[in-house]
Amino acid sequence: MVEHDVIIACDFKSAEDTFRFLDLFKNEPRKPFLKIGMELYYAEGPAIVKEIKRRGHKIFLDLKLHDIPNTVKKAMSVLRNLDVDMTNVHAAGTIDMMKAAVEGLTREDGTRPLLIAVTQLTSTSEERMQQELLIGASINDTIVKYAQNTKAAGLDGVVCSPLEAGMVKEACGKEFFTITPGVRFADGEVGDQVRVTTPARAREIGSDFIVVGRPITAADDPVAAYRRCVAEFIG
Repeated sequence: MVEHDVIIACDFKSAEDTFRFLDLFKNEPRKPFLKIGMELYYAEGPAIVKEIKRRGHKIFLDLKLHDIPNTVKKAMSVLRNLDVDMTNVHAAGTIDMMKAAVEGLTREDGTRPLLIAVTQLTSTSEERMQQELLIGASINDTIVKYAQNTKAAGLDGVVCSPLEAGMVKEACGKEFFTITPGVRFADGEVGDQVRVTTPARAREIGSDFIVVGRPITAADDPVAAYRRCVAEFIG
């Protein structure tokens, strides 16, 4: 797997909408890396993953599992058969839960997809985290601690905003992956995310993968927007 890539968030409601979008890229020499989230997976099930893989795309299956360790382990033992390239859990589920996720995701031959953990959602501000979740530490300290827990559990990296990617690298090492949503073009809309930056700045700060949704999927020319994002992030 390449060390840096742009992942398009395929936050569509149906297979029909998804394939209509993907057909725009059928003549592109570079098959986009795609994120399949809850809405699409719950609507279409494993079949959508298998078909997108058949078309030659890498897949980040973004289901953010968060439950007791045994339940997460059993769920991951099912997901490991889908041949995705990356999947995730919530770091708030504790080190034991994340260890169980690794165990469940690992195939009999010892291979597994990349497994990452969500630190704090990019829609969560420090004020909301402290007032609504009653987490008294700063958002930066919380994210770094969650990342350290993730590494201790044997996972490959974390989802964080690009604004925290650099501090995660400092705490967990350069080989620890940072996957960062909350990326917008300098001349684009921020939407419902509060911790955002541009593709170029995300790379500078330390993002290994950026997840980009509406700036590409809702663009007048999604292919051109994707190319721009790749150019700004990868060069």
